[in-house]
Amino acid sequence: MHLLWLRVAAILYATASVAIFPAVLYNKERWRSICVHLGGLGFLFHFVSVVEMLVLAHRWMPVGVREAESLLALVVAGLFFLVWWIYGAISLGIFALPVTFFLVFVPSLGMERYTFPSEGVRTSWLVAHIAALLAAYAALGFSMLASILYLVQERRLKSKMKAARNLLAAPLDWLPPLDTLERIAHATLLFGFPCMTVGLVIGSVLVQETPLGAAYFLDPKVLASFGMWFVYVLLLFLRHTAGLRGRKAAYLSGAVLVVMLAVWGANMFSHVHRFGAQ
Repeated sequence: MHLLWLRVAAILYATASVAIFPAVLYNKERWRSICVHLGGLGFLFHFVSVVEMLVLAHRWMPVGVREAESLLALVVAGLFFLVWWIYGAISLGIFALPVTFFLVFVPSLGMERYTFPSEGVRTSWLVAHIAALLAAYAALGFSMLASILYLVQERRLKSKMKAARNLLAAPLDWLPPLDTLERIAHATLLFGFPCMTVGLVIGSVLVQETPLGAAYFLDPKVLASFGMWFVYVLLLFLRHTAGLRGRKAAYLSGAVLVVMLAVWGANMFSHVHRFGAQ
């Protein structure tokens, strides 16, 4: 039964991870309540699962990677709710809850090595994995382009150049207003984030059939991919909480894009990411 409780906890953690973003980024009280209640229920089911798992195994310490991941996730979730209870700081949940879900997700598939029911199912998951990550890369690239155009338009407006007086300014008359470019950059960021998240979740399933299995996080390139996800979250977090706009947001988006391209290039040489060769 402990696997059933763990799967219920994973679903609740996933829902809480979705709710935490509007709760923190947009200060939505309703989403805050949903996040806390669902995350708390997830923690309860998770605790029951871990206790039952250890009792049935007649031991008090985890053995194996999946058991260790489940216990680590319980500690992360427990620390988050402790901080929230004492200080009322829910902002940390934007990092803690997704981490908890990622750690719980793989053990919830089963304590043994996961295998797909057929090659067709595996191929479908692989296509979805690649499509989601490509969409994330494209979204961030489009956001970066909008940010670059923002810088160009800002410089043009500050210089007070007029097309009638300066031939170099005439080709730039088609540029949208600064506010429009800012909204485009932000909207594409918001679109790319769930794509990247879905891509990483699917990749966590696909990698279970590799030699690393549940220990996929030991691959430095896998760690870099999750690090890239954290940088993406940090970008969204800073844009809302620190009020980053315009030039600073453009520079930060550029830095994130460079990180993403570096990780993408590194993954091309990773044995873990050669799913087609399995």
